[in-house]
Amino acid sequence: MARVNIDGKDYDLKEGQNLLHAVLSEHLELPYFCWHPAMGSVGSCRLCAVIQYADEGDERGRLQMACMMSVRDGMRVAIGAPGKDGPGAFAAQFRKQVIEWLMENHPHDCPVCEEGGECHLQDMTVMAGHVSRRYRGAKRTFRNQQLGPFIGHEMNRCITCYRCVRYYRDYAGGTDLDAFGSRSRMYFGRQEDGVLESEFAGNLVEVCPTGVFTDKPLSATYTRKWDLQSAPSVCPGCAVGCNTLPGERYGLLKRVHNRYHAEVNGYFLCDRGRFGSGFVNSEARLRRAGLKAEDGLFEELQPAAAAARLAEALSGGETLGIGSPRASLESNLALKQLVGAENFCPGFSDQEARLNEAMLAIYRAGGARIPSLTEVEASDAALILGEDVLNTAPRVALALRQMVRNRSLDMASGAGIPQWQDAGVRGHAQHAKNPLLIAGLAPSGLRDIAATAWQAPPESLAAAGFAIAHAIDGRYAAPEGEGDDGTADASSAGVAGNGCPAWDAAFVSQAVAALSHAQKPLIVSGAASGSAELLQAAANIAWALNGQGKDCALLLTGAEANSMGAALLGGGLSLQGALARLASGEASSLLVLENDLFRRADAALLEEALGKARSLAVLDVLETPTAQRASLVLPVASYAESTGTFVNYEGRAQRFYQVFEPAGAVAPAWRWLADAAIAAGRNDLRWRQVDEAVQACAAIPGLEGVAQASPGAGYRNGTGQRIARMTHRASGRTAQNAHLSVHEPKPKVDEETPFSYSMEGAAAGQPAALIPYFWSPGWNSNQSLFKFQQEVAGPLAGGDAGIRLIKPQAGAGAERHQRFRQPPKSVPTGAGLRLLPLHRAFGSDELSGHSPPIAERGAGPELLLHPEDAAALGLEEGKGARSEGLGSFAVRIEPGLPQGCAGLVLGLPDGPCQLPAFAAFAPDPQFRPKRPPSLIARG
Repeated sequence: MARVNIDGKDYDLKEGQNLLHAVLSEHLELPYFCWHPAMGSVGSCRLCAVIQYADEGDERGRLQMACMMSVRDGMRVAIGAPGKDGPGAFAAQFRKQVIEWLMENHPHDCPVCEEGGECHLQDMTVMAGHVSRRYRGAKRTFRNQQLGPFIGHEMNRCITCYRCVRYYRDYAGGTDLDAFGSRSRMYFGRQEDGVLESEFAGNLVEVCPTGVFTDKPLSATYTRKWDLQSAPSVCPGCAVGCNTLPGERYGLLKRVHNRYHAEVNGYFLCDRGRFGSGFVNSEARLRRAGLKAEDGLFEELQPAAAAARLAEALSGGETLGIGSPRASLESNLALKQLVGAENFCPGFSDQEARLNEAMLAIYRAGGARIPSLTEVEASDAALILGEDVLNTAPRVALALRQMVRNRSLDMASGAGIPQWQDAGVRGHAQHAKNPLLIAGLAPSGLRDIAATAWQAPPESLAAAGFAIAHAIDGRYAAPEGEGDDGTADASSAGVAGNGCPAWDAAFVSQAVAALSHAQKPLIVSGAASGSAELLQAAANIAWALNGQGKDCALLLTGAEANSMGAALLGGGLSLQGALARLASGEASSLLVLENDLFRRADAALLEEALGKARSLAVLDVLETPTAQRASLVLPVASYAESTGTFVNYEGRAQRFYQVFEPAGAVAPAWRWLADAAIAAGRNDLRWRQVDEAVQACAAIPGLEGVAQASPGAGYRNGTGQRIARMTHRASGRTAQNAHLSVHEPKPKVDEETPFSYSMEGAAAGQPAALIPYFWSPGWNSNQSLFKFQQEVAGPLAGGDAGIRLIKPQAGAGAERHQRFRQPPKSVPTGAGLRLLPLHRAFGSDELSGHSPPIAERGAGPELLLHPEDAAALGLEEGKGARSEGLGSFAVRIEPGLPQGCAGLVLGLPDGPCQLPAFAAFAPDPQFRPKRPPSLIARG
């Protein structure tokens, strides 16, 4: 630590730390623009000026930029404040002049700017003391660009801080946004109009300190930021569990912002998480309970009558329940208790169930750390085995981009360059990177940072994984087809055929060398490929590395937000078993919770089973094909309208809180089920508040920590106050319902959470899990976050939210593992092309596809083919192809795809959700493909 005197007061700061970083960590007021805690310093805005004194005798000092200074012991600096005399007066006057320079060309549009009231430029202008304009000349102007459905562009507001391109290009790896121009005419945008291609472009909305890059979906139904009501939440888009801040106004979900979590998402979200919640406002939402009449139409039921009808469905025969990995832990448990464990299916397809059970067993076996995203970023080598994380768990991909850069930071430390000195670090390292090795089904969006990449079918990837583990530690099983020298023999080289698995010996050798050289390697795999062998191979590699003294982490990601939670809850019934019991007449009724079964089961088998059921009750957020076949439909609250728990890929239980009350008959699924149990005369499910559901979850073995994930409804601050969902700047209770009435309503009382539905209540000092927004006096923008952190870029005050539920078996270690062996000759055989399951960040998941900007950004059904396979079938790029039973697809030629294979994107509208092993394709002259997003320029 270093003792530093700031404005006459001594502080203990970290030696060598960036001074601006250290000053903000002490919650002192110092303006800045270009610096960002996740991106380091470049010193372009000149706003964080301070006076540095040489020694105690120096009374004059010199002007320095705090973001370009390292903390050292004995340092003496003055910050000063506008309008005050003293040692820092000159620095304060300089900062005021800098703001005035920046504002010369800034338009006078605060009243109409989307950023107004949440603008970092506004905050810094006030903080620097610039209160009136003297410049009367003409302002420079620019033409704005159309950047797609996510981002609006208002270039005239730019202050040339370079944050946008530093984030987009240097941090997120985007290539289609840059700085153009010369002298004072700098332009930040694309070379030409078009959709921003990065899956993380939406972070520009929060990174930009002014209103240059704006949230376009919010702008369409704009609400002033200070009138938004928000609560702590968790993204439902994938298994990462990013923390979010959804904002509501007038009963509509208006936007989603990043909620900082030091161990999970940090400062950034992916675009699926940011823009994928439009389903909450969708016209496909179920808003009323309905009972199907004889004519096939639904008759509306009042909530009490609907609960009674659901209770009737439980009588007169055996009832089965199918849960969901996109439903909360509490709702799944309610269904499990209602129908009984032996009649409950967690809602996975049979293949998904095997994969989730395998991941859970591997995690519980221990022997490798389960890494948070912060730990992913701290790794020094990584192998991705069969998982396209950019599309299935995008935030993991962004963390891996930071992982490869650790090499440059290590090199900078050796050369005496501070790690916060961004330009110096990048210039010194040139293109040096930590090794990232990718073995996938198709070319990855991370291939630009990969040391090597190889594409093959799942069984070939698994064989390569087993070969890597065996080469690292000979005690681990060699794959089928390996030669005596430990490498692939001649018969297994090349592309996998209908015999033994094949693998690329050169890739295996590179992976072994890179992982063995690393001290903190990382292995990444998951459920997207549909192969349990891949998971076992990944586990073998991690265990083998740890057996050699490495600190290896193993990251396995499921498909949906609560896949791990549903797996931990378990059930006594598979989906196939449930449908078989319905089809045979053994069970007469079925309850389906937030699950479209047509995405998980064979359609013909499902139709047969549902046709035999006496009653089918569906509880869901959206109208789905399954709901259309129901005899009783109950509308379920979305994640933004209810409180519950998701468990992410780490096994971290995190609570999401109700942002606003749902309209109509909509209610949380667990409440519908509890009401039905009460109506049926049951006494074992009398939950009236979500805390009772949480306590019931905590009574389940393996879920004991759920209750500690976040405080319950009884929490109050030191003065007995609830926590305000709105900032103190809100327009008032009368304005909350101004679209309906100008009369002030009686304040709503939320009995289930510690929050109030207004600006009245505590705004600071609560536990981190209960922070509904980041705002502090003088810091109206999201830059106020540092006021809530223990230190800048560190954990939130009091620790970050959530609790880990998965505990390795006692005494687990490499020696205890039953090392996995690859089943022999596991390659499937068939006619046609081998089908590979692919995914897309925009549209593959069920919920975000109902969000208009995501639907606009996504592409239609695609078929990826190797050029030679396409030529042999007479298929051309952009033209149509058709396969019997699968449908029609736009053809895309992909040279990196394994020959003899075809890649199909799952989950897209009008596309398949499940694949056979093989299929034949022929030209489809009637197909009209959707235009590729990269070619769209919208007005």
